[in-house]
Amino acid sequence: MEQYFEYGETEISHLRKKDKKLGAAINKIGILKRKINPDLFSALVGNMIGQQISIKSANTVRSKLSELCDMDIEPEKLHNLTVEEIQGCGMTMRKAGYIKNIAEAAVTKSVDFNILPSKSDEEIIKSLTSLNGVGVWTAEMLLIFSLMRPNVISYGDLAIRRGMMRLYGLDELPKEQFLHYAKRYFPFASAASLYLWEISVPDSEIKW
Repeated sequence: MEQYFEYGETEISHLRKKDKKLGAAINKIGILKRKINPDLFSALVGNMIGQQISIKSANTVRSKLSELCDMDIEPEKLHNLTVEEIQGCGMTMRKAGYIKNIAEAAVTKSVDFNILPSKSDEEIIKSLTSLNGVGVWTAEMLLIFSLMRPNVISYGDLAIRRGMMRLYGLDELPKEQFLHYAKRYFPFASAASLYLWEISVPDSEIKW
């Protein structure tokens, strides 16, 4: 069964109250449905697969890797594959190496994916970015789309910055100004992120 990022009237009421422009955009857009993957390990592997390739290509690669893992991408199954087998699913050898290392970290528990959900956002980001190929942006996306953390907004996300610039009519967005707006959304910045992504779409019929 597909799962979606959960938010509702509590988050929407807060955002409307704290930021009139975002509130007006929320009224125009309505409730957004964004899929999540609650399995942090497979979500990270999927994110790694999808980096710098099209969604269609990523789906093809993930499907092939899933077949190699008997349709269940788990640490032990991935760890038992060679880097060459992983690479043969249609990715670069470098990316295959990253995925192999993630599986090894999970199996040896140098990064314990079972207890990560009990950690703070900052602790999770620190743990995940200790893995080769995993940056802060990737960790932040997992906080939203795997763990459904409520208060995440990424300055490293181009679409979020573009949505914010479009919403407020800005030609540039230094980090200080980004944080100025972001603080209005706290403690429900993740819901705000969903709307900023929607606002960033160039061909959106909604005018801001």
